[in-house]
Amino acid sequence: MKLFSKSLLALAAASFGICGTAHVQAQGYPNKFVKFIVTYPPGGSSDVMARIIGQKLTEYWGQPIIVDTHPGADGAIGMEFAAKQPADGYTFLLGNFGPVVAKPLLSKVGYDWKRDFVPVSRITISANILVVPKTLPVNNVKELIALAKRRPGELTYATSGPGSMSHFAGAMFQRLAGVNMITVPYKGNALSITDVAGGQITAMFSDALPAMQAMRTGKLRALAVTSEKRWPFTPELPTLAEEGVKGFAAVNWWGILFPAGVPRPIVDKVNADLVKALANPDVKSKLGELGVDTISSTPEEFGAFMAAETARWGKLVQEAHLRVEP
Repeated sequence: MKLFSKSLLALAAASFGICGTAHVQAQGYPNKFVKFIVTYPPGGSSDVMARIIGQKLTEYWGQPIIVDTHPGADGAIGMEFAAKQPADGYTFLLGNFGPVVAKPLLSKVGYDWKRDFVPVSRITISANILVVPKTLPVNNVKELIALAKRRPGELTYATSGPGSMSHFAGAMFQRLAGVNMITVPYKGNALSITDVAGGQITAMFSDALPAMQAMRTGKLRALAVTSEKRWPFTPELPTLAEEGVKGFAAVNWWGILFPAGVPRPIVDKVNADLVKALANPDVKSKLGELGVDTISSTPEEFGAFMAAETARWGKLVQEAHLRVEP
């Protein structure tokens, strides 16, 4: 009995030692520079987003946040790189819908967010905007659906790449609206939206910022947003659900993840500082210029959200027989 009690005491002491060490690590964190992995090229919205948030965290911590871009393979290269980093809290990742959820549903990848990462917080969300050429004889979503039903398999919709929100939103639109359109893949949003504006492509569920910029040229007509509620940056535009496409919701999102194994006290500290940064008016304004709205969550809420996203879009991939576009 005494031996059993001593064993329990030793185990408790060891556990306390581990927790105590983690707590001490969090108290002194960070005491050197922190790497912020971005899975897309420099100059893009993800890179700019990371620099805006990194600058604010630098102010809080007194340590530099170094944005480290690892683009390629639709974000998979950066994800795999981040997954292999030490679990010491000095490397975190800007993950988003494409490489975290969509890419693994369409292709074999060398990472699994449930196994290889620790959620910290969601940070931003952005609706896509359904746009058509000004020359197309439709003024709203109902008229676009009617035209697509009169000409099945003739109308086209552009995507900014396999696994992009424009790709998945277009597939969801076809299923829920009961139409058949031809998918035209592009490498990025810029060329695709240019061709929509030029009339070579019928429609696109474009990222918000390039759509809003192109709308100002007068060559595009915006019909609706993909969010559940009206988007604050384009409040005049209805949602797809308002236009009769019931159940439609397709919103891009970004969030912060650590490599698996980072101590919980460090995760909690970074989460708290992210929540503070995202509530800062200057940060909200700068991120708003990218067409994204700020949002924060607990690590558990972010993990549950990613699980729900994986299940929801996984069902669409199976039902719509989505694949990597050639």
